[in-house]
Amino acid sequence: MGTKGFIIMMAGLMASVALSIDAMLPALHLMGADLSVADINHTQYIIIMIFAGLAVGQLLCGPLSDALGRKAVLYAGLAVYIAGSVVCVVADSLPVILLGRFIQGFGVAGPYVSSVAIIRDRYSGTEMARLMSFVMMIFVLVPSVAPALGQGILFIADWRWIFVFLMAYALFLAGWAYLALPETLPAHKRLPLRLRDLGQGFREVFANRVTTGYMMAMGLTFGAFMGYLNSTRQIFQDQFETGALFSAYFGGLALIFGVASLCNANIVRRFGMRRLCQSAALVVCGVSMIFLAYEHFVGAGLWAFLAYVGILYFAMGLMFGNLNAIAMEPMGHVAGIASAVIGATSSAISLILGTLIGQLYDGTLVPVTTGFLVLSGLCLLLMRGTDHRQTALVSVQ
Repeated sequence: MGTKGFIIMMAGLMASVALSIDAMLPALHLMGADLSVADINHTQYIIIMIFAGLAVGQLLCGPLSDALGRKAVLYAGLAVYIAGSVVCVVADSLPVILLGRFIQGFGVAGPYVSSVAIIRDRYSGTEMARLMSFVMMIFVLVPSVAPALGQGILFIADWRWIFVFLMAYALFLAGWAYLALPETLPAHKRLPLRLRDLGQGFREVFANRVTTGYMMAMGLTFGAFMGYLNSTRQIFQDQFETGALFSAYFGGLALIFGVASLCNANIVRRFGMRRLCQSAALVVCGVSMIFLAYEHFVGAGLWAFLAYVGILYFAMGLMFGNLNAIAMEPMGHVAGIASAVIGATSSAISLILGTLIGQLYDGTLVPVTTGFLVLSGLCLLLMRGTDHRQTALVSVQ
């Protein structure tokens, strides 16, 4: 497979997570009404549960990918994902669909972990960051079109058909990988699935200052973004009354993320991953402070909010690929386990924080803006502290 085809496939595998989330957004209020959900904020759990399944699934899929190979875990994960989609199609209550979403998240961990490990098998350092930026640039097209896709399905069919589409997408990925994707972890490099080896892999991940620090930074950054994601339908459709145009606004903002990823691919070699991440976190913190004050004293309308979120998307586009690449860089010898631990731990952090921010939504932009302000500030302090300790350690050695 050529580089372009490889990038598109990796983006497609990673995008299965985003598609499973963003295609649901226009349908949440319909799903809540159909499933008799009393509190509208509780429909956010339909989004949250896929992250919960993903966090748990990564812990299993990472070690399995090191022991059995990347493709075996990829196929198994897609099969579980399809099973979870079937549960969602037949769901008749909120608990049942939440179970299906958890199974979906558990299954989608397979292609997600495998894609990150496959990229790490083939690339490292700034080359990995550069390729991840191209992957993220294509990956972001999914959030930009997924809400419109979900809205389009709602125009002609019931919300359950969104899950039917997700099953078809998973089958397509499985067939494409079978025909075109080579195994990147040969048998002689695989690690036996033994508890002792797994424990050693976990210890190596958590003993590394850089990996641990940037893993936590990922959790803080995505926690703020998840809080926005959980509230986004209510903000656009209930607060600003955008109706079906919600998909267009959400998709347009997502494209900014893609532009940022493209810029990152071209400037990361010049400025470095750490400098870009810290500068982006500082921008998020600063613009959130300004917007919070503007919202309090003036009152933010739709266009002011779009401008604010546009800046956030650009900053996040500079951070996501780089944060993961920095965390993974020292872990090439245990890429599968490292990918699992980094993904699961950062997901758990973001899940808790994002759920808290989302459930605090009260019809205003204060919870979301405060979440970005506080968590980006903590992220910046964490990154600077990690790099300072690492520099000091190198100097002593």
